[in-house]
Amino acid sequence: MSPPRETAAGPDKGTGPAVDARVTRTRQDILRTTLEVLTSQGLDGLTHPHLAEVAGYSRATLYNHWPNRTALLRDAFTWRGAGEHSQPGGDLRADLIAELTMFRTEMQRHGLDRALAVLAAVTAFTPELADVRDALVTDGERVNRALLAQVFQGDELDAAVLMLTGMVINSAVVHGQLPSDDLIAAAVDLVLRGRTGRRLDAPAGDEDRLQ
Repeated sequence: MSPPRETAAGPDKGTGPAVDARVTRTRQDILRTTLEVLTSQGLDGLTHPHLAEVAGYSRATLYNHWPNRTALLRDAFTWRGAGEHSQPGGDLRADLIAELTMFRTEMQRHGLDRALAVLAAVTAFTPELADVRDALVTDGERVNRALLAQVFQGDELDAAVLMLTGMVINSAVVHGQLPSDDLIAAAVDLVLRGRTGRRLDAPAGDEDRLQ
């Protein structure tokens, strides 16, 4: 996993007593291992005894920080976050393609698709994790939503965001393969064409339905 936001693994700086660096390192090691086990072995492999063995810490250490699996999952996903985002450059089509490509990269490098699939399944019978799921979704969709808000609003904006982010997730989770560059570009063009009436990289002409 790529290094996530460090403050999520423990108390924020300046909000309480200083946290021992060894404690912080231990928590981060275990949370990192939690996500690795989760993406490689699924939820069944995520037990305190097995995780203690894989991470190289005692069971007592795990139970001291996380008395149950729900607490462990909450901290692991909060620590992980939704991953890196692209930096918009001012071209709507290119920016959307870049952000979806970065989303795909997070799945390819760090198993984000498998982690999200597990979180979605766990949330179905552990509603206490719904806020963690919602926070990840909000963060994950943040850049795409801001970009699409330039041309959509209301229900159309929500639909456009779901179409693009959902395409990447559906391709990875349901079809078992990440979307190609061509598929990402086609999805972006399809969504934007619904608003502009033409491809964003095509010259304007008589076929442009927006005047």
